[in-house]
Amino acid sequence: MSVQEITRGLPWWAKWVVIPLLAVIVFGGLLLSVLSFLFALVFKVLLFAVLVAGLVFLVRRFGGAGSKG
Repeated sequence: MSVQEITRGLPWWAKWVVIPLLAVIVFGGLLLSVLSFLFALVFKVLLFAVLVAGLVFLVRRFGGAGSKG
């Protein structure tokens, strides 16, 4: 049994408004958790990149000629 067979007799507003709304209500917490995890991960990756770039800049700027090698 396919989705098309299940939704064949439903009006358009049930297919395109009510069913997606029910999905958001049921899975909304899960979606919010996944999105917040992804945003936190991206933020941490960017923060790490900025800190490493700052460290490299400081070492090259203030390390002096004696630290080359």
